[in-house]
Amino acid sequence: MSPTSPTTSPVSPVFAGHGHVTFLGAGPGDPGLLTLRAVEALAGADVLIAEPEVLEVVRGHARAGVSTPELTVVDEASTTAGVPVLRDAVNLVMEAARGGRRVVRAVTGDPGLDGNAGAEMLACAAEGIPFEVVPGVANVVGVPAYAGVPLRDEQGTDVRFVDARTADDRCWAEVGASDGTVVVSTSLDSVAAAAGELVAAGRKPDTPLTVTIAGTTTRQRTWNATLGTIAQVFKQGKVLPSPEGHRPVIAVVGERSAPAQRDQLSWFESKPLFGWRVLVPRTKEQAASLSDQLRSYGAVPHEVPTIAVEPPRTPQQMERAVKGLVTGRYEWIAFTSVNAVKAVREKFEEYGLDARAFAGIKVAAVGEQTAAALVDFGVKPDLVPSGEQSAAGLLEDWPPYDPVFDPIDRVFLPRADIATETLVAGLIELGWEVDDVTAYRTVRASPPPADTREAIKGGGFDAVLFTSSSTVRNLVGIAGKPHNVTVIACIGPATAKTAEEHGLRVDVLSPEPSVHKLAEALAEFGLRRREAALEAGDPVTRPSERRPGARRRRTT
Repeated sequence: MSPTSPTTSPVSPVFAGHGHVTFLGAGPGDPGLLTLRAVEALAGADVLIAEPEVLEVVRGHARAGVSTPELTVVDEASTTAGVPVLRDAVNLVMEAARGGRRVVRAVTGDPGLDGNAGAEMLACAAEGIPFEVVPGVANVVGVPAYAGVPLRDEQGTDVRFVDARTADDRCWAEVGASDGTVVVSTSLDSVAAAAGELVAAGRKPDTPLTVTIAGTTTRQRTWNATLGTIAQVFKQGKVLPSPEGHRPVIAVVGERSAPAQRDQLSWFESKPLFGWRVLVPRTKEQAASLSDQLRSYGAVPHEVPTIAVEPPRTPQQMERAVKGLVTGRYEWIAFTSVNAVKAVREKFEEYGLDARAFAGIKVAAVGEQTAAALVDFGVKPDLVPSGEQSAAGLLEDWPPYDPVFDPIDRVFLPRADIATETLVAGLIELGWEVDDVTAYRTVRASPPPADTREAIKGGGFDAVLFTSSSTVRNLVGIAGKPHNVTVIACIGPATAKTAEEHGLRVDVLSPEPSVHKLAEALAEFGLRRREAALEAGDPVTRPSERRPGARRRRTT
C-alpha cells in the first residue's frame, strides 16, 4: 500500500460551506517540476489565480471551466522597472474564498521564498479562511541545477541568497566578506551592477560567475564570466542593451560556477535539440506523443495540422459494416491508422456499443500507434506486424484463409477515402473476402496563422518533420515552402522523394517508417551538429540562427 499524504484527502467537513485557499509554488518555469500535490490541488480548483507566465505553466493541470480572473498592473513605475505590482491579488483570493470556492493561488518558484505570498496568507488567517501551502522548486535552486551549477559540494560550501532589488549595503558587505557561493536574483541589465557591489564589498574580480535567463525552460541561456568581466561579455555578445533587459535572471557567484565544471555538468542546455523550434505538420490527435518525445530532446514542438479528418460523405456503408460486426459477419477487422480506430469508436458510441462488441472477432493493427489506440479503446489486437509497420508488413504476417479453422471468410477494412489496393489485393490473394469501407475522409486543413506561415517561409523554424508525402504537399499548399536553413526530416524514401520534388533538400531520413524513429534520427542529427561545432571551437547555434546562404550538408 502506498503512503498517503496528509494533504491529499478531500477538504475536511469542518470547512463545508467555507472556501479554502492553496498557495502553490509553480517552480521556475518547467511544468515538469510541479509536485504531485500541486497537480492534485490544481485538478480540484474552482478558481485559479496566477500571473500570466505562471498560468502558462499550471493551466494544463486545471480542470475544464476553472475560473482564471486576470491580474492587471496598476503601478506604472513598477511596470517601467519590470517589477509589476499586480491588481488586488489579495482581494481576488479573499473574494473567491469568501464565496465558498476552492482557490489555488499559484506563484513562481516557491511561495515562501519567491512568491511573496505572505500578505495573502496573513489575510486568510485574519478572516479564519483555511489555507495550505504547497512548496515549489525555488528559482534560486532550480535554475542553477538546470544550468549545471551545483550550489554545494562535499566540503559543504556556505550558500547565500541575495535579492539585488532589495539588498542594502549591509547585505552586500556580508556576502562580499564570505567566500561561499552567492546566488543573486536580479535582472539582466542589473547583473553588472550587482557584480560591482560584490567586488566593492571584497570579492575578487576573477571570481567565476554564471548568469542564466529563462531558467528551466527551452529558452534558457547561460553566460560564463567573472565578476570583473561580465559587463564586457554582455557588450561583446551584444546581449545588452536589449528590450529584454528587465527580465529576471539568476546569477551564481563562486567556484561552483567555474566554466570547466559547467562544461561537464550542463546537462540541460546540451540536449541534442535544445531550443530548436520543430514544426510537426500532423493531425492534432496524432501529434501529442511525438511532441512529448521532441520535448525530451530539448526541442520546442509547434503543431500545425495539415490534414483534417471528416466523416464519409455517405455514412450508410460504414453503418452496415458496424452492424455486421455485431451480427457476426466478419472473422477479422483490420485497422490501418489511428483515425480508423477513432472512426469505428465514434460509430460504436453512436449506437451505444463498447469494446465488448469485438468479442469473437480477430483484430489487426498496422503498427504500434494504431495498436495503442485500440488498447485505449479496450481492445487488445491479435495481430501487429513483427517487421515493417505498413500494409505490406501486415500482409507478411496475415494467415491465409483456412475453411477448416476459419468459420467466416470475411474481413472488415475501415479506411480513409484514399484507396488501400495493396492490402485489399493481398488479403484476396490469401483467400479472404474484403469489405473495403470508407470510414473517414482526409482533407487539407485550413492555413495556420500568419505568423506561423511567415516563420515557415522566413526560416523561423529549425526543423520540420514530414511523416508522409501528403504532409509535404499539404504543408507547402497551406503555408508555403520551408526556408532553406530549416532542417528537413522525412519518415521514409517516398516522403523524401516528394519533399525533393517540392524543391526541399532532405537532411534526415528515418531508418524505419516510424514517427518515433524519425524524431530519434533528428536528435542524432542535432547531436552530431553540436559535437562538430564544439570540436571546431565554434559556438553551438540552432539552424535558424545560421547565416542565410550557408552551405548545408546532407545527412541520412
